[in-house]
Amino acid sequence: MAIPLPLSLPELGAVLAALAALLLLMVCVIAHITAVKMPTLQRHAEEKFFVSAEGRKEPVPSIHDSPTKELSVVVPSYNEEDRLPLMMDEALDYLEKRQKRDPSFTYEVIVVDDGSKDRTTEVAMKYCEKYGSDKVRVLSLVKNRGKGGAVRMGVLSSRGKKILMADADGATKFADIEKVEEGLKNLQPWPRSYFRTLLMYGFHFLVWFLCVKKIRDTQCGFKLLTREAALRTFSTLHVERWAFDVELLYIAQHLRIPIAEVAVNWTEIEGSKLVPFWSWLQMGRDLLFIRLRYMTGAWQLETRKCN
Repeated sequence: MAIPLPLSLPELGAVLAALAALLLLMVCVIAHITAVKMPTLQRHAEEKFFVSAEGRKEPVPSIHDSPTKELSVVVPSYNEEDRLPLMMDEALDYLEKRQKRDPSFTYEVIVVDDGSKDRTTEVAMKYCEKYGSDKVRVLSLVKNRGKGGAVRMGVLSSRGKKILMADADGATKFADIEKVEEGLKNLQPWPRSYFRTLLMYGFHFLVWFLCVKKIRDTQCGFKLLTREAALRTFSTLHVERWAFDVELLYIAQHLRIPIAEVAVNWTEIEGSKLVPFWSWLQMGRDLLFIRLRYMTGAWQLETRKCN
């Protein structure tokens, strides 16, 4: 005996479409009402200075100041006492040799300890003592802000005309910065300056579909920006955890800042802080919310000054 369906197929399709639309509307509403307009850029008192090699407290500079270095390297670090030395040795060896070849080249490396529970700050301070605090500076955050928050604090405290974000694991060959700089010269100007970002492997459909077009890997930890582009993008950044790279590029694209990809040497380094399932789940949520919050007007592109 045939049992008649309570709804015809067209009616069932219409119901499912209505439910999908209702679900999307609910997600949009949740994304909008839970959005924090702009995360605070207020520094804790301890974060307004760095400790020099001689033990003196020196005030941190501001990205709003005129640059005094050719290059700033910002290294976000959370519990990196084991992996940081390899990266720092390679980076400083390259930077020192480059400065000997070209005395006009000046640099600084800013290690941002993102509230580590290990000896990250102590390890970084050894390089400060060896090379001097004009070349190596350690900014210790009072509490963990997330990778994006750590990078932003370092960028906003930098002195370079160009600012490189480099992961503490040393996965990218540091000398490949020359490829990045060469690519920077080939970008078309954006009003007065350029934006330069370097990414490496992979293609993430969700990133492409929701937020960023024409970029194959938004998560590569080796990105180079001009000072002006860093100011424009990091001062309006909302996301402070793993998905901050995506929002950074989303902002850059909407500000029409040129972006380029350059192939670099990359090596898998053990010790990643990502927890595979939960980290990617969180990033998927963040990607969806980035798109919805800008789309609904909960987030706007605005520039702020850090206190």
